Amino acid sequence: MFSPILAGATARDRFIGCLAAVLAVALVAVEGALAHGSSWSTPWLVAPIGASAVLMLAVPTSPMAQPWPIVGGSVLSACVGLLVAALLGSGPLACGAAVGLALAAMSLTRSLHPPGGAVALTAVLLGPDAVPEGWWFPLVPLGMNAAVLVAAGWALLRLTGHTYPHTAAPHPPRRDPLPTERTGLREEDVDAVLADVGETFDIDAADLRVLVVELERRMLARARPDLTCATIMSRDLITVEAHTEPSMARALLLESGVRLLPVIDRERRPVGAVGLRELARPAHAVADVMTEPVLTGPERSVTELIGPLTDGHRHAALVVDDTGRLVGLVSQADLLAALARPQMAESADSGH
Repeated sequence: MFSPILAGATARDRFIGCLAAVLAVALVAVEGALAHGSSWSTPWLVAPIGASAVLMLAVPTSPMAQPWPIVGGSVLSACVGLLVAALLGSGPLACGAAVGLALAAMSLTRSLHPPGGAVALTAVLLGPDAVPEGWWFPLVPLGMNAAVLVAAGWALLRLTGHTYPHTAAPHPPRRDPLPTERTGLREEDVDAVLADVGETFDIDAADLRVLVVELERRMLARARPDLTCATIMSRDLITVEAHTEPSMARALLLESGVRLLPVIDRERRPVGAVGLRELARPAHAVADVMTEPVLTGPERSVTELIGPLTDGHRHAALVVDDTGRLVGLVSQADLLAALARPQMAESADSGH
């Protein structure tokens, strides 16, 4: 039975990765044959590119499988290997020095790529005189091989639904941290734990933080399965349409005391949302200033709204049914009351 050694890996992803590897490496080989005029039976291909393909297509989120490490790390390691070969020859000391210095160079340039060690060793064993391209070997064919591999991997991974190059969720600069960051997990917490453990993990620290936060949310949802959007949402809603005049929408907000108005179409499907902040801008109709709303379903856990409703920008989420029609609204006040209910009950029971 398939039993992955990497967290998150599935049999489907591995199967797709294998097919992608066939196509990606074949494309690199075709590039080598066309660019250098070599025969189809012996394509102009550098062997460590195969290891790069495995890393990129098996763990595309790894920091060591991104475009810069694949191309930059490979080219830099080849340069180190050729230089060591020119100075020390190809003996045991030269082999060790090539790999060690390549590791140092990749670390300093943030291009750490495991196949780079094989590239450096290959270069030092062959030497600039034994390589047909001589000192051009790091660029041709190696650099071209790596660049074509990255381009092929980018296209194939995008076709299979993966994001490549991988980027962690951005954290825009703010003078004050978000509410969830003031009391929850912080970036310095992740850094401190990694320093205490004293080990290096093949995952970006920002990705690790996202995983931990999601685990915390799931634990809270499991502890409070009764907290669904349907149980806490407001059903008596004040709405506007896209053609509504901003002055009328502002009057509705001020008279009702709500902070957000859903913008709906004739089928009562939400197309946007507006608050006083949006309506402060000049516009001829609500459609000119409305923002994209947070949408959720009646049976979804309210814990899923903690992030969206505490990002400092949005004040409520719109609840839609299976047909996409608006059936309710969960505000920040609704969310706060629902999450605080157990603590309030415990305080009442204890007499405080």
